[in-house]
This record gives sequence, structure tokens and C-alpha cells, in this order.
Amino acid sequence: MAQARKTRSRTTKREREWRIAEAVKELTTRDAELARAHEFGGPFHDRSRKAGFETLVLLVVEQQLSLASAAAIMGRVRDAVVPFKPEILLGMSDRRLRGLGLSGAKVRYCRALAQAFVDGDLKPARLARLDDSLVIEELTRVKGIGPWTAEIYLLSALGRLDILPAGDLALQVAAQHLYDLPDRPDAKALRDMGEAWRPYRSVAARILWQYYRALKGREVAP
Repeated sequence: MAQARKTRSRTTKREREWRIAEAVKELTTRDAELARAHEFGGPFHDRSRKAGFETLVLLVVEQQLSLASAAAIMGRVRDAVVPFKPEILLGMSDRRLRGLGLSGAKVRYCRALAQAFVDGDLKPARLARLDDSLVIEELTRVKGIGPWTAEIYLLSALGRLDILPAGDLALQVAAQHLYDLPDRPDAKALRDMGEAWRPYRSVAARILWQYYRALKGREVAP
């Protein structure tokens, strides 16, 4: 098992909001296009989630689905897995889980995730103390959890400020439109672009997500 490189101190919600506000100020001063995107996109949609098993199940459910479809399925999963603990999910049959809307693959992924919690391979408190790269390393050992899922967990559940889920389609589309690129950047290209946004890549991602939401909600370009 990987060892934590350093212990991270807990921050309050107010401290996190202040850090995000400072990051927005710096990024929008540094990058005129991000400033335009932030103005067009408006206030951030709250992407914060509670660290732990339930959020990781939600992220597995969200893989390759629209947020609306994922929310509907997750609602049924929450209603069925009571209390929402890995042991309860493991005790349910595959047929029951598929009946909630999970695909066969996602049933397997959720089971693998639940087993990792039961076995002690994943512990939320431990993950919160690890560096970003080690969190990704530990999470991606679980079948069905790839870099995107691990990065979204870091960003939304652990509140890390310098995470860029470069494989996220919405971020790629937003970056293409905002920077007037001839092609949609792939994960590597977006990661290269993101070097200019360090150490606040999570905040740049949030700006781009809001920009994407605004573009989808309006028929005219900004």
C-alpha cells in the first residue's frame, strides 16, 4: 500500500470558498479567455460532494451518462441500499442491482468498490491525507475506477485545487469553443493547455464547466 507523502490539514468551507475566490481572481487576471468564460458562465454550480463510498458509487454511475440519467439511477440506488453501506450493496443480487438501472459492467464495478471498502483497501480518512497522485493510484486499483473518476473525486469530494480531469468531454468542448480551436483537444492536449492554469487547474475546470453549461443553455455564442 502506498504511503502518504504528507498529511493535509482540514480546511473549513469558508476557507475553501476564500481560496477558490482568490484562484478565480488570479486565473481571470492571467487569462483573458477564462475571464470571458467566467463572466458568460456565471456563478459556479456547486460540485462539492461528501467523501466516501456513496460518492464513489455515484461517480461510477455517472460514467458515460448524462447527469440527468445518472441522477435518476442513483436515486433508485439510494432508495434500495439502506443504509448506504458497502455491506448492504454486496448483499444485493446482481438482478436486483440491474433492476435499479445499473448496467452489468457497473454492477461489477460497484461490487468491486464495495469489496475494497469492506476489505479496508479504501479508507476515506486515509485517502484525504494522501497526495493527489497517490489518491489516483489507490482508487484506480479498483476495477471500474479510471483516472477521470479518481480526478473528479479529488476535485469534488476532497476539494483539491489543482486537478484537471482532462478526459472530460465537456471540458474539451468548452476549451475548443472558448479558445477557437480547429479541433476538440484530446486529453493530452487539454492537459498541456492546463499547465498555464497551475496551481489552480480545478478552478479553471470549474470555469470551463460553467461555460459549457451556459453554452448548452443558450443558442447564441458569447
